[in-house]
Amino acid sequence: MGIYLGINIDHIATIRQVRGTNYPSLVEGALLCEKSGADSITLHLREDRRHIQDADVEILRDKLTTKMNLEIAATDEMIAIASKIKPQDCCLVPEKREELTTEGGLNVTSQISKIRDICIQLKMSNIIVSLFIDAQKDQIDAAKQCGAAVVELHTGHYANATNEAQLMELERIKIMATYARSIGLQVNAGHGLTLGNTTNIAKLPEIVELNIGHSIISRAVFVGLGTAIQEMKNLMIDARQ
Repeated sequence: MGIYLGINIDHIATIRQVRGTNYPSLVEGALLCEKSGADSITLHLREDRRHIQDADVEILRDKLTTKMNLEIAATDEMIAIASKIKPQDCCLVPEKREELTTEGGLNVTSQISKIRDICIQLKMSNIIVSLFIDAQKDQIDAAKQCGAAVVELHTGHYANATNEAQLMELERIKIMATYARSIGLQVNAGHGLTLGNTTNIAKLPEIVELNIGHSIISRAVFVGLGTAIQEMKNLMIDARQ
């Protein structure tokens, strides 16, 4: 079974927003990602609009040739936007205004009724719903109960750990990926993945797609965006083989 690479382009927008310019172009960046081997384009429309803007989502929806994976918080405003734009995929993520980046998975167990209603609403717009969660059985069970088709396992704890602690995190992800697949969920993964730590995650046969952004955009400063994507894609393919 193959493995797919979704490129998160948030931090192309971050560079633009720092100066308030109209460059670098998100459309140019996204299309180059696709040309270079990206299987999908991920973008996070945050409530504070710190990088991706509403207009970016609208424009890119018509321009992408692969698919759009729109990350959003589970709020009425964001669900309305997603229902209007109709990305192919929509990933519900936790969000706190003061955080630098998403710090953990969505707590689905504490809001099953709310998340179930959102899943129903998005499905009515023919959107595939993913829940970004920690690799925990109770969260996976809750995701299934809510009717989500996909879980994206949060790999940030794995990425930040070292030595024995990282191996323990990897084993937890492996066990939970197997469990999620056994109950009929598609399993994706992402957060904090780099050329140095992705191989072991990509080896897990249950994982269908990795969503990676910051490390690839950072690498692109030195080698170019196309090369940075091809490096990661080749690493993932080699790991899976």
